[in-house]
Amino acid sequence: MLDKLNINAFISFGLGFILICLSEATETQVNYTAKPRVVLPPNYVKEIRPPSKKGSPVIVDFSIFVVDINSINVEDMDFSNAVYIFRVDMFIHQRWHEPRLEIPDDIFEEGDDYVTLLPEVFENFWQPDPYFLNSKIAGYGSPYVASTSMLRNKGERDSKNFHLNKDLKIATLTHKFTSVTLYKNKTVRYAARMHAIIACQMEFQLYPMDIQVCPIHIESFSSNNQKVKLRWSDSGVTLNPELKLLQYNLGQPLQLEESDGYMPEKVGNFSRLTVYFRFERQIGHHLIQTFAPSSLVVMLSWFSFWLGLDAIPGRVTLLVTCMLTLVTMFTGADIPPVAYVKALDLWMAGCMLSVFAALAEFVVVKVLDVQYQYQVNRIPKVLPMRISNMEKGQCATVASWEGGAVRSRKATQTPTTPGQTSLQGNGGPPKPARRQSLLSVAWTDTDTGVEKIMWREIDKVSRAVFPILFFVFVLLYWPILLMKSS
Repeated sequence: MLDKLNINAFISFGLGFILICLSEATETQVNYTAKPRVVLPPNYVKEIRPPSKKGSPVIVDFSIFVVDINSINVEDMDFSNAVYIFRVDMFIHQRWHEPRLEIPDDIFEEGDDYVTLLPEVFENFWQPDPYFLNSKIAGYGSPYVASTSMLRNKGERDSKNFHLNKDLKIATLTHKFTSVTLYKNKTVRYAARMHAIIACQMEFQLYPMDIQVCPIHIESFSSNNQKVKLRWSDSGVTLNPELKLLQYNLGQPLQLEESDGYMPEKVGNFSRLTVYFRFERQIGHHLIQTFAPSSLVVMLSWFSFWLGLDAIPGRVTLLVTCMLTLVTMFTGADIPPVAYVKALDLWMAGCMLSVFAALAEFVVVKVLDVQYQYQVNRIPKVLPMRISNMEKGQCATVASWEGGAVRSRKATQTPTTPGQTSLQGNGGPPKPARRQSLLSVAWTDTDTGVEKIMWREIDKVSRAVFPILFFVFVLLYWPILLMKSS
């Protein structure tokens, strides 16, 4: 009987010990989950904004530290909305005053006037709800988060793996992967690192000397400007000193703006912050890849003027190769696919027109040469003196070579055309003189007595005219482009 009582006592003692341990564990967990009640009063409601003076909104100071900006690429164009996008990796900081907090001194470490709260604690605080007005997609940390809802669903906010989907969502600026700092003066500081894809309306009339101004608009979503007012802090927006873009120079200082924008969708005026990024395109890449090679190709086409018509295959090959090179060069360039004319299009048109004109000049001189050769081969080889006398009307006969013998024919006046001399012999019909046609493609210099052939003279003139015209085009193109871009 005694042994049975001892066993029962031992079992009761063990059960009691287990219950005590479970009670302590439950109490510990309750203390952990109840920890926010240390700084939040019992009547605290997180859906209600902090109290302020009558008629004055809650001031939320905002600052951004830009870590990285991905270069704006032509491939990133959103053809559905005809806008370009660029990616920004940044730290955002928000600061506001929460007078409803009850902060005991024992939660601060010795010598500190602030304490870092857990994300679970911050979930019980009132939070402002700013968002990027012109963002396409935004996310926290390294992955993207698909940004038409505010991501207030706890299942979305607690998820650690974010993936892009087809439905674009608004980029909110609160998330569990953040840092929340509470100060003794009841100021709450919220910080988070995030990245966003920002939409930007761009103009490319001056491409590749264009300057793009892309704003980022930050606006309160649900609280109008009478309840919440966003303003830039003293630091405003700062850039990473090691930030470098491949194709652009980022103009500084950045232009900051505070305004109230009317949103007809939400029927009200909402506080808005704007920062303008000024992207100045670097011209060095295009000078090396486009302007310099195209100028050399145009100069190469001028060498055809020194090639005689006896080198027709070489001359045609040179000009056609220059034209195809320019076409390939400009079609393979990274040119924004827009409908209007750009500065690079004008340069391309000037270069191609110069090469095309050289090719057209070759066709003209070749036609003149064919006509000259035709006239030379058809007109008899008349003694120059007799021809001269015949034209002056001082000689009634003309000697010509026919079959190795000299034959004499009378020069008679054509009755239908007074003053025009025609040749007829052996009673044949009158034949019109062809000297006038010959003079249109060749003539004799009165000073030197040297025969001048028109196609050769055109080639000589083209050697100077084509470079001069292209040089004038360059002198007009670059000053006007630089003036407009500045």
